[in-house]
Amino acid sequence: MIVRISGEDQYRLADSDADKLKELEDAVAAVVESGREDGFDEAYGALLDFVRASGTPIADDEIETSDHILGPPDLTFHEASTEFTGEGLIPD
Repeated sequence: MIVRISGEDQYRLADSDADKLKELEDAVAAVVESGREDGFDEAYGALLDFVRASGTPIADDEIETSDHILGPPDLTFHEASTEFTGEGLIPD
């Protein structure tokens, strides 16, 4: 699967990483849905760190369609409240 971090890169992750990716995305969604900013930076950072550590960056000259698009690393809690709601970015 291909995951893009907006403003950064695209990463190729193994399909076996999907459950962990969803778990981390759900953690971000839970913080956002709580309406409290506490823990947002840590949860979102963990999601981005997982993508970066588990994925292989796709070369700039390769053109791939992203399966999932995450906001930029400097995404704010307020901005996330429009993205991480309902089913979130990664549907069940």
